[in-house]
Amino acid sequence: MGEAPAAATATSVVGTVVADAFRQEWGRITAALIHQTGDWDLAEDCAQDAFTQALRRWPRDGVPNRPGAWLMTVARNGAIDRLRRSSTYRAKVEELAVMATRQTGTDHPEPGADDSGVPDERLRLIFTCCHPALAMEARVALTLRTLTGLSTAEIGRAFLVPEATMAKRLVRAKHKIANARIPYRVPPASALPQRVPGVLAALYLVFNEGYAASAGDDLIRRDLCDRAVALTQVLAELLPAEPEAKGLLALMLFHRARQAARVNDRGDLVTLEDQDRTRWDQAQIGVARRHLEAALAGQRPGQYQIQAAIAGCHAAAPTAQATDWPRIARLYQHLADMTGSPVVELNRAVAVAMTDGPAAGLALLQRLEAGGALAGYYLLPATRADFLRRLGRNTEAASAYEEAAALAGTGPERRFLNARLAEVRSQHT
Repeated sequence: MGEAPAAATATSVVGTVVADAFRQEWGRITAALIHQTGDWDLAEDCAQDAFTQALRRWPRDGVPNRPGAWLMTVARNGAIDRLRRSSTYRAKVEELAVMATRQTGTDHPEPGADDSGVPDERLRLIFTCCHPALAMEARVALTLRTLTGLSTAEIGRAFLVPEATMAKRLVRAKHKIANARIPYRVPPASALPQRVPGVLAALYLVFNEGYAASAGDDLIRRDLCDRAVALTQVLAELLPAEPEAKGLLALMLFHRARQAARVNDRGDLVTLEDQDRTRWDQAQIGVARRHLEAALAGQRPGQYQIQAAIAGCHAAAPTAQATDWPRIARLYQHLADMTGSPVVELNRAVAVAMTDGPAAGLALLQRLEAGGALAGYYLLPATRADFLRRLGRNTEAASAYEEAAALAGTGPERRFLNARLAEVRSQHT
């Protein structure tokens, strides 16, 4: 009986190791298997089976010295076993066997050669997913699922649609790939620019899910942020004449520079207004500014450059009170005109409220609510609650905070909203 706690501890430790390996290796493993088999579902299933086997075998056998290599081998062998049972795919078995012998000095298989000039297999996968025959949302959703292993529910929240809707969207996209025989290959370098909008959108959403997680106990998933930044850096270097790639990189770096100040020691949310700005990474902010300046020099403004300019305004303010809210409101107006995004309109309402007062922001918010595009999005009632609180309308604010807390996806967000709810209730009484 005395061994049970030790066994439980070992299992817990292994669970943490497997979770870390999932974050680091999922995209590489699925990218390699898709590249070799051309079968999306097979790649995902075999990758998932490999992690399931790790959870079962590592507590008993110990964590291997090279977890990534172990997982890749198990996933590849699983794919070979499945393909052997299907005469249609016998040729693919040979390709997988060749892949098994082409190991580099790292834990990962050597990527196949192509003429794209894309040096990272995960980035090659993104370009492959972002085929122009697929709708833009399908491209991004497929990339998120395959590259990061995000669940269908998480991807649905990123697109502000129900899980069932996103599941159908993913199935339709996969069927289109199969029926249209869309090849899982990288286009030549000359064809890469037409794929850029979808690639940028995918990287943007990967970063967003890391910077403000849609669900879970943690507000920030730093692994996703770092992954998105690294891939965007590669993309910016690959396409030096594309200002939006530099703009997106600048945007990510401005936001990542504030990560340390976004939560306190207990993991609770700290609003931008209350953040300790001495904890912002000034070196990273400087790099972001240089990328933004290089992007703007191209004189082809786009949505990521504008968002980076907004983030740059916040980064330049030594205190919350010194923030240039009128300029931010103007930038959001340009962004709204360019994108038509209701989330951008929500952010513009905040900037207007900070510029002209909460009543002005509330008026914009009411028009946005009437449109219904953000129904179920927790930041809509959370923003309304903040405006009402600032106006001293605490009874209405309390109702809005209750609504927002019920919709919030992460623990830190719910705790913050419930704390504000208690605050306005105490002031009301």
